[in-house]
Formats: sequence, C-alpha cells, structure tokens
Amino acid sequence: MKIVVIGLGSMGRRRVRLIKKYNDSYKIIGVDLSEERRTLSENEFGIETNESLESVIKNNEINCAMICTSPLSHSKLISLCLKNDMHVFTELNLVTDGYDENIQLAKEKNKILFLSSTFLHRAEIKKINSLVKEQDKMLNYTYHIGQYLPDWHPWENYKDFFVGDKRTNGCREIFAIELPWLIEVFGDIKDFIVRKSKISSLNIDYDDNYMVIFEHESGHKGMVSIDVVSRKSVRNLEIYGENLYLSWDGSAKGLKMMDIKNKREDHILLYEKVDQLNQYSSFVVENAYYDEIESFFDVIEKDIVLIYNFEKDKKILKLIDRIEA
Repeated sequence: MKIVVIGLGSMGRRRVRLIKKYNDSYKIIGVDLSEERRTLSENEFGIETNESLESVIKNNEINCAMICTSPLSHSKLISLCLKNDMHVFTELNLVTDGYDENIQLAKEKNKILFLSSTFLHRAEIKKINSLVKEQDKMLNYTYHIGQYLPDWHPWENYKDFFVGDKRTNGCREIFAIELPWLIEVFGDIKDFIVRKSKISSLNIDYDDNYMVIFEHESGHKGMVSIDVVSRKSVRNLEIYGENLYLSWDGSAKGLKMMDIKNKREDHILLYEKVDQLNQYSSFVVENAYYDEIESFFDVIEKDIVLIYNFEKDKKILKLIDRIEA
C-alpha cells in the first residue's frame, strides 16, 4: 500500500504517525510546500517528502490519499486524487465545494471517498448513543463547547490558518465536529432557535458565540452553546430525563452516569489505554483518530460500510448555513 499524505501540519503529521502505527509496512510520501514541515516530517517519521503532488503522482503508483490541508483547498485535491485512481480520506471540508462532482467521480472510479468525523469514533459517544437509545422517554441535553481562538494553535496566529476565514470559521468547525454525533444520538433536527453575536475583540469578521436550541424529530431537545471566546477550554455535556442522567467533560475519563437507586455518580471507564499527546488538551484522544484510520482501511479492504459520508455531511453543512444565517 502506497499512501500520499497531503499537508504536513499538525493533522497531517498525526495521520502519518497513526498510519505507521496501524501498519508500518505501508509506504508514505508526504507533500507540503513548506520545507520546514517536510524536514520535520522526514526527521520524525523517516518518510519521503515532496513539495509537488503532481510530481508524486507522476513518479509513483499511489493507492490512497489523505488530504490534511486547509478546507478550501480540499475540493480540487479530492478531484485530482480520484482522477488518478486513489481512494481518498479527507479531513473536515466545512464547505460543500465540489461535493456533487466528487461523489459522482468516486462512484465512476469505484473509489472510496472517506470523510473524517472523529467524534463518531469516540468510545464515549458510542456509549452515550447506546444509553440514549435504551430510553423510552424523552431527554433534554445542554452542551457547551468553547475555546479562545488564539489558543487553538498557540504556535501560529489564528489569522494564518483556516479558522480565521469567515467561510471556514472556528464556530463553523465546532458545529461540523459536533452536529454529526448529536444527530446520530438524538435524531434529525426538526426545528431550532439561534442567538448569536460577536462579544470579543478578536480580529475576525464572524460571530464568535452561538446559543442554539434544537428540537429533534425524536422529541429530544437540546441547548448547544459554542464559542471561540472561552478562556478555559470547555466541553461540558449534561443529558437528563426521568430515568437517566449523564455528564461528560470531554476527557477520556470524564463520562459519568447517575446511579439513581444509590444517588451517586459513577465514572464510566471505556479505555484500556488512552493515547494522548502532550501538546493537546485532555479533550483530544488519539484513540479515535486511530479508529478512523483503521475504519478507512477496513472500508477499502473489507468492504465495511461507511458510518459517515459526503451525502450526510452535505446535509450537516446546509444546516450550519441556516444556523449562521
């Protein structure tokens, strides 16, 4: 298996590390315009790198591409890779540019078009989903996700990567991460109410905080608060009803359920070993990113059904458009 990883920033290097963990015999070629990033990746992982994707395609028979560049560049890269007979794994796109064309092209080429949705692979989300699905009564939830935008990538200015762009802004990315699993757990959105504004002095031209009340077709309801202004990195979830109370702080050890009979909260521990990197917060669990890599190759090699795809994501992005409007 020969794989090209396009973009050697933090996500690209994460994918390289996890591919090597999954199967160290796979040959990986990294592509990035930055000589610094290429050198870092060569030294860290011992991989070949190149500044030109076209050169890599010309001189190699590539089986798969992992697209880890900024979202607005994805559409053309996906198309180029599919046209050159590669299966494609892409990080969040955040816009629907080229969706219909690339979906059709993947079908014509009989290639896998795999879209990252990391939280659907989190063990905590899978457990929450099973516990919610067991309930025969309606539930409510409150969910706050926030982090101060300059803290997202402390090593670079927020204006220098995609969250500073209005089309791919930080709040939009949070919605794109969270809505797929919220809809998977609680059902399709029937209606919603939005309150949004800009309350920070950040140099951005988009609203920096949202409060949204969702009504699901299942009858469940939720209030989701997202922002890029919270000086503490926050992911606080409460799910409650007559027969269930769950809370989660976003960390690998932070899922708790109320023992109603004994009136105490018990931790639900789901990992034998938690894989985390020092430079990220406790919310960032590498296990889920690894599971995505494993799922991608399972879909290719074992004909496993995709749990998330471009068709589903198109609906999510249209919902985010309505929320932003």
